[in-house]
Amino acid sequence: MLVVGLTGGIAAGKSTATAFFQGRGVPVIDADEVARDVVAAGTPGLAAVVAAFGPQVLQADGTLDRRRLREVVFADPAQRLRLETILHPLINSRIRDRLQQVTGPYCILAVPLLIESANLRALVSRVLVIDVPEEVQLARLMQRDRMSAEQSRAMLAAQASRAQRLEGADDVVDNATDIAALTHQLESVHARYLELAAQR
Repeated sequence: MLVVGLTGGIAAGKSTATAFFQGRGVPVIDADEVARDVVAAGTPGLAAVVAAFGPQVLQADGTLDRRRLREVVFADPAQRLRLETILHPLINSRIRDRLQQVTGPYCILAVPLLIESANLRALVSRVLVIDVPEEVQLARLMQRDRMSAEQSRAMLAAQASRAQRLEGADDVVDNATDIAALTHQLESVHARYLELAAQR
């Protein structure tokens, strides 16, 4: 099966793009969803995170306090690496399992940090980047997540740069304007992927 890796910077519009593909009947595996699954209450993943970072990363109901964990790992690159060492093998394994189960001409693997992850990039045939200028990302982040400019810039700095994403792209869709323009471009890449899938 043709596996298309969909990625883009934070607040670029990846969720809107994945919703488009789902609306066309294309199977979508969302790495963020998988990442939540592997640290759900009662999972070995959550137990490993608590063992590494302490009970302060848990909420009162025993679920992961994502905001608290984010504060810890974004403040310290060594802690972020520690978290990735725990979670990435679990996420990669779960994604491989799901890829074995999907059917159709092609599927979308939506991964925010696809460019940074050699293991996940190895699973995809093509890379589709949802692209926006960094100033648009910052404005959307501050509005959507009520983050300060400083927090927003720190989140952007923790990801691959726009230039790195574009360099790794096979296909690029511009989402700097409106949903109509985005949809028009996605219709074109969808048709292209169906053609490529038929050739395989």
